[in-house]
Amino acid sequence: MKIKKNIATSENGFIFNPATGDSFSGNAMASVILVAMKNGVNPAEIKADILKKYDVNAAQLDRDWEDWIIQLKEANLLELELNHGN
Repeated sequence: MKIKKNIATSENGFIFNPATGDSFSGNAMASVILVAMKNGVNPAEIKADILKKYDVNAAQLDRDWEDWIIQLKEANLLELELNHGN
């Protein structure tokens, strides 16, 4: 799961989609996650890093992650993933 390459992010959580002109505001954590996703870091690695750095329960992180992915999909910020059935 990757963020579209043209999505601009800032360190303070500002997100801009130049294709649509839409902008969103998140927090610093959102920005770190978006940069990791843009760089192709896999979700399991991102979550492991969050669990190491922050005082968060793994089950709560999984719930929050699912909500986050839904928000990214609704905002049209994710790359389309094609399943070739290999």
